[in-house]
Amino acid sequence: MTTDYSSYLAKKRLPHLWCPGCGHGIILKNLLLSMAELEIPREKALLACGIGCSGRAGDYVNFHRFQGTHGRTLAFATGIKMARPELKTICFMGDGDCGAIGIGHLIHAARRNVDVTAIIPNNMNYGMTGGQFSPLTPVESLSSTSRSGKAEPDIDLCHLAVVSGANYVARTTAYHVIEMKKMFTRAISNKGFSLVEVITPCPTYFGRYNSLGNAPEMMRWIREKTVPLQKYEEMSVEEQEKFFWRGKLVEKNKPDLYTLYWQQERGIDHRA
Repeated sequence: MTTDYSSYLAKKRLPHLWCPGCGHGIILKNLLLSMAELEIPREKALLACGIGCSGRAGDYVNFHRFQGTHGRTLAFATGIKMARPELKTICFMGDGDCGAIGIGHLIHAARRNVDVTAIIPNNMNYGMTGGQFSPLTPVESLSSTSRSGKAEPDIDLCHLAVVSGANYVARTTAYHVIEMKKMFTRAISNKGFSLVEVITPCPTYFGRYNSLGNAPEMMRWIREKTVPLQKYEEMSVEEQEKFFWRGKLVEKNKPDLYTLYWQQERGIDHRA
């Protein structure tokens, strides 16, 4: 077991272009730490990204990367995984790629139980394009397109992934780095579709529009607004609206799509 992630990092492309205080760098570092712990060979790893702040993650890794059109990350990753099953395929996606234009692909990737890991940095807005609200923006939050507060409710991608059929689903925050790394390691190790959502600060837009202070103050806000899943489930509906939950929703070992496909090709009844 090693914690040296330097071989996975494209050092010559640093410093990164994410805003000061953005949690995407924290998330990427913990992902690379998990890969180092699992000793995944660089030639057997692939990071698939989409568009937006999260889409820049592939620029900073020293192994296979793929960047596709907006919202289609999981669609491309499905094809890559079926064609190259030996690759440890990880998707790094934001609100749009996974929660808006890409939400149909999320549902079907989970339903098919494709053997990929989806890492979702949730900064609660479209940070790359000016701070517009997204499907993950909490209700009543201010943004560049909801100056009086967002009227529509947000989506819980984790529960959506569970009911769609994912094998592993969890949520943490950019503050809880030890928990984050453990979740990444479990998600990558677990065969089938895995999803880990990470609530992360965006001081440039979401934090500024909602008067949450500078980067350290916004990180403290995330810490104070997040409670363990068990405690969250014991709260009333009114109390739950004031907090985020963090924890693991599901972990199972249902056969993944590639395994089922080849069992069918060979006439093996997986239901037996």
